[in-house]
Amino acid sequence: MNVSTRAELPSDAPATRRVHMAAFPGPDEADLVDALRRDPSWLAGLSVVAVDERQLVVGHALLTRLRVGEGQALALAPVAVAPEWQRKGVGRQLVRAALAAAEDAGERLVVVFGDPGYYGRFGFTPAWEHGVSGPFPVPAEYFQALPLPAYDGGPQGLCRYPEPFGAL
Repeated sequence: MNVSTRAELPSDAPATRRVHMAAFPGPDEADLVDALRRDPSWLAGLSVVAVDERQLVVGHALLTRLRVGEGQALALAPVAVAPEWQRKGVGRQLVRAALAAAEDAGERLVVVFGDPGYYGRFGFTPAWEHGVSGPFPVPAEYFQALPLPAYDGGPQGLCRYPEPFGAL
């Protein structure tokens, strides 16, 4: 597997959309990424792509700003890998690269809705353990948080996702 990761470039947007369209059964995630690009929650450098040896985009992971109580954190969503590259470690590589970029940016906390078995590998634990609650009714173990090195015990409270997430 010859895949590397880097920050998404504006010219990668069409290829990133194709990855989301191939990875998911409908356009919702691809539309979400497009909407987030136009939203104030978008943070340059925290949209990460995986590229193959020909520099073709084969995966994407996105971190955007969200409110937690009176503070700010990051939301990890969506993460997509082209079907032919799935189950080869590309998703793991993407998530690690995105989290490293967040850490380098001095961010404190990342939240995710997802499989605790998968995201637990990266250190995510139930968000309630960090005083964070989700805005959607899901089993508590699926809404998770990861404190980064700059974490100082906050933010805490209810998460408020950016408006584009409301379309899902």
